Amino acid sequence: MRTLSASFLLATAALLLSAATAMAQDPGPGPIAPPPKFEIKRIPEESIAAPAIPADEIIRRFTANEDKMKAAYDHSTFTQSLRVQELSTPGGEYNVTGEFYTKPDGQRYEKFNAPPESTLKVTSLTVQDVKILSGVPNFVLTTDQLPNYNLQYLGTEKLDELNTYIFRVKPKHVERNRRFFDGVVWVDDHDFAIVKSSGRYVSEIADDGTGLPFRMFDSYRENVDGQYWLPSYVGSDDYVKIPNHPDVHVRLVIRTSNFKPESAPATNASPSSAATGASATSTPAPKP
Repeated sequence: MRTLSASFLLATAALLLSAATAMAQDPGPGPIAPPPKFEIKRIPEESIAAPAIPADEIIRRFTANEDKMKAAYDHSTFTQSLRVQELSTPGGEYNVTGEFYTKPDGQRYEKFNAPPESTLKVTSLTVQDVKILSGVPNFVLTTDQLPNYNLQYLGTEKLDELNTYIFRVKPKHVERNRRFFDGVVWVDDHDFAIVKSSGRYVSEIADDGTGLPFRMFDSYRENVDGQYWLPSYVGSDDYVKIPNHPDVHVRLVIRTSNFKPESAPATNASPSSAATGASATSTPAPKP
C-alpha cells in the first residue's frame, strides 16, 4: 500500500517557499516538529519546469478526487485523539479521544470515550475549543470550493516514497464569518490526491475567528483501503501571550485512525456528560 510512513510524518520538513512570506501576516513559529533550519531561497518562476501533465488537468483530477474523498470521510466512522501540550515550564497537557460518526439525520456527531484529561498549568481548553480545533485543520479542496481559490503550480517534491506536485493555494477573497485556507498542498502524481497540506486559515477577523492560538497547520493523509487519502495527522506549534507571564509555547497534535465505512451507533448514543459538562446529548461535530 502506498502511504506516508509514520516516521516520515513526524520528522518531515515543512516546505518553505516564497509563498510562505505572503501567508505569514503575523509573526509566529512554523508548523509542528520543525526540522533543521533550511536556507530560504526564492525560486524564479522560469526555473520551474512545466509538468508532463498540464497543471490545469492535474487540478481537475485532484479536485474531482477530493469530492470522492470528502464523501467517503463524511460517511466513515473513525477515532480521533487530540493533545495540546504546554512546552514551556512548568508545562502540562490536555488529552481527549472520541468517536466520530453520522446519525440518520445526516449530521456528523462525536462521542467522547472518556472525560478529557488536563494537567495544563497556564492555558485552558473547553470542549467547544476541542470541537473547533478538530474541524479547522481539515482542508478539502473540492470542485465546489475551487472557484474560491487561485492555484499556482510550484514544481515537484519527493515525500517518502511518493512523488508529488506542489501547488500554492491562495483565497481570492476573505469573509468575516468564513475561514479560507492559505497555504500549499502536495498532490500524489499517481492517485492525483492531496497527501499533505501546510498553511493557515484566514478571515476578515484578525485571529481567524476561533480565538485559539494555533495558526499554522501541517496535515498529512493516509491511504485507506487503497482508495482514499484521508486526513490522519495534524500538527501545529504556536505561542500564547499571557499578561505578566512569559509567552507559553504550545503544541497541537491530532491523530485520526480506525477509518471504517459508516455504521452509525444507536441513535441514542451521546457524549459523556462529564466530558461535555452538560446533559448527555449528542452534538454535531465539525466537517472537513
